Amino acid sequence: MPIVNYKPTSPGRRTMTVLRESDVAKRPPEKSLVVKLRTNSGRNNFGRITSRRRGGGASKMYRLVDFRRRHDGVPARVDAIEHDPYRSANIALLHYADGRKDYILAPLGLKAGDTVMSGADAEPRVGNCLPLSRMPLGSAMHAVESVPGQGARYGRAAGTSISLASREGDYATLIMPSGEMRKVHVDCRATYGQVGNVDHALESIGKAGRNRHKGVRPSVRGSAMSPYAHPLGGGEGRMGAGRTPCSPWGLNAKGGKTRNPRKTSGRLIVRKRKKK
Repeated sequence: MPIVNYKPTSPGRRTMTVLRESDVAKRPPEKSLVVKLRTNSGRNNFGRITSRRRGGGASKMYRLVDFRRRHDGVPARVDAIEHDPYRSANIALLHYADGRKDYILAPLGLKAGDTVMSGADAEPRVGNCLPLSRMPLGSAMHAVESVPGQGARYGRAAGTSISLASREGDYATLIMPSGEMRKVHVDCRATYGQVGNVDHALESIGKAGRNRHKGVRPSVRGSAMSPYAHPLGGGEGRMGAGRTPCSPWGLNAKGGKTRNPRKTSGRLIVRKRKKK
């Protein structure tokens, strides 16, 4: 999908780029596979903002994507590749031979008319879902489960892929997009191939209005605020931070650990993302 540049008829158009998705169907989504999500604008059940800089945005429907892929042994025909406003990757509409319909993440190279299948007997082909025990070593895959039967957790963003490095006993070693090496049970399932829409990262927003359409509100620097609104605020003219970059409540914003040690599977990490 080539990236399209427009004539600089306005400051917003000057740097804006869009993806010309010729293989994406321009039609409404499958009605049985969409739901309307209630937008909370980053607020919790008390009405307090817990996730800043969210709100507004264009109205959109959520597509129900099948991340479990447990409809084994039934071939499915790809009816169309569609755009999903809730994710960076495109999705593929599957029509199973028994009449069932599902959405899956569209891998790179998958097109309308292709046939995919899931299960232990499926071939290692683009779009097919099979356990890691049946996946060839060195394969590029996506939508990998972390626990058998839980559904895909790793490798779901546009253009990402995970490599199968080795298998030993009940665990397989994966090389994640971040460079981290992690062990996953061999009964976990993955989809063969790389996630499509690889040019998504090269797209330039161009203007603030496109972010507002996505529900992203403006972000103000802490150093531009008053001293009572942010620890980095205040001062005459531009000044250094004078302390570690932080949030308005004093929590470290850069360099601090973000993983909860009580919730992470540290024993399954072979090599961490950050090299010492």
